[in-house]
Amino acid sequence: MSSSQVYRSTRSAEQESKSFEEAVIQGLATDGGLFVPSTIPTVSKDTLFSKWSKLSFQELAFEIMRLYIDSKEIPDADLKSLIERSYSTFRSDDVTPLVKNVTGNEENLHVLELFHGPTYAFKDVALQFVGNLFEYFLQRINKDLPEEQRKRLTVVGATSGDTGSAAIYGLRGKKDVSVFILYPTGRISPIQEEQMTTVEDKNVQTLSVAGTFDNCQDIVKAIFGDKDFNSRHNVGAVNSINWARILAQMTYYFYSYFRATDGKEGKVKFVVPSGNFGDILAGYFAKQMGLPVEKLVIATNENDILDRFLKTGTYERSANVLATHSPAMDILISSNFERLLWYLAREFLAEKDDLKAGEIINTWFTQLKTEGKFVVDKSIIEGALQDFASERVSNEETIQTIKKMYEISQNPKKYVLDPHTAVGVCATERLIKKDNDKEIQYVSLSTAHPAKFAEAVNQALSSFDGYSFESDVLPAELKRLSTLPKKIKLVEKADVTLVKNTIEEELAKMGL
Repeated sequence: MSSSQVYRSTRSAEQESKSFEEAVIQGLATDGGLFVPSTIPTVSKDTLFSKWSKLSFQELAFEIMRLYIDSKEIPDADLKSLIERSYSTFRSDDVTPLVKNVTGNEENLHVLELFHGPTYAFKDVALQFVGNLFEYFLQRINKDLPEEQRKRLTVVGATSGDTGSAAIYGLRGKKDVSVFILYPTGRISPIQEEQMTTVEDKNVQTLSVAGTFDNCQDIVKAIFGDKDFNSRHNVGAVNSINWARILAQMTYYFYSYFRATDGKEGKVKFVVPSGNFGDILAGYFAKQMGLPVEKLVIATNENDILDRFLKTGTYERSANVLATHSPAMDILISSNFERLLWYLAREFLAEKDDLKAGEIINTWFTQLKTEGKFVVDKSIIEGALQDFASERVSNEETIQTIKKMYEISQNPKKYVLDPHTAVGVCATERLIKKDNDKEIQYVSLSTAHPAKFAEAVNQALSSFDGYSFESDVLPAELKRLSTLPKKIKLVEKADVTLVKNTIEEELAKMGL
């Protein structure tokens, strides 16, 4: 089955639609909105449980993506090849293996390991695919063009840790693509910085910006909004604002559901450590497509804008970002949340009118920019709560959860969580107590390998006899990074003009 999908902006009050290729290459809509598919395709229970439940990860990815990508844009054979190539870099045959019943008792706590890609983080699942997709589209555009007429893409992204290295590893050495990743100086882990800055490919440059992740993200959004800069450099997005990332992440919700229930229909709750909301949004699409998920649970750290919103109906940025043990979630504004709000506004306020939904979103985000907050109608929260719940986990609880799981885990013994995964597992344990229902399967998403967060992991585990980070946690591949030369460009102020000038200087050095 193919798709006749088109994509539109969440903020557009005009009927402007883009193809999949245009939405992916452009990344962010010109009005500052995010691209959403014109329709969410639905899949019958018969197809889900008699066919999809038996597929490999790669086969399942093809079935899902085919519903969102017209075969005229990417023929079947090409799409299958893109998928195979993207997941051939993973260390597990399952791509995203489900570790079942980690504690070994009857509480059905399963951990979905999303960190088996090249950079040991969940972002690889999407960004290996996105990198290949960019290359595929550019090769097709540039097929018979002379060198000076070739279309080139300048990818600009912001990272709070894992997106940067996953984007770099997805795009390194790709023809006609240059990549610039901004990250907040001193606010990512040493291994995350090493992963980004030790890549020698000349089309890659990291920019260490004095400021916070939100500063970096604001700069990236401003660059996307600069029409002159965009027309000169053809800027592309790899942050979770890029629709292709959400699409690629849908696969592991279906795949892990079938693993948790042995391919049958059952009660399943997904618990997702959430910062920018892209990871859990993929679960929302899976649920809307027909996967019978009980609930999607947003697990936040002390930067809890999403938890506060679901409890109060007010979307309000805090005065500052708190630095926590789970830095990838240390953000004030969850970029991807806008997509969910568009669907909720369309359903509950706009009488299913796309244009009206765009007007509502535009109003809310103008208020957020000018007043620092907006308040939504009660029907929006009631609508959101049909699919979502939320839990907030403190810094102290994060450390305690890493410690507790190391002590009680049976499958395998001494299981080590990274701090983001610990936020999800802590929220899951609360739910298990509250629900008190042995039939529910809880799938807690593990977003990164514990080796990437040595400080928090050691704080939790160094008191245990015989524990050693070097031998128990750190893979040889990551150990090697500290010996390699680094390539870092420091930007001493979180300033858009300064960053744009730096990008242009580096592009000239790259000969692009």
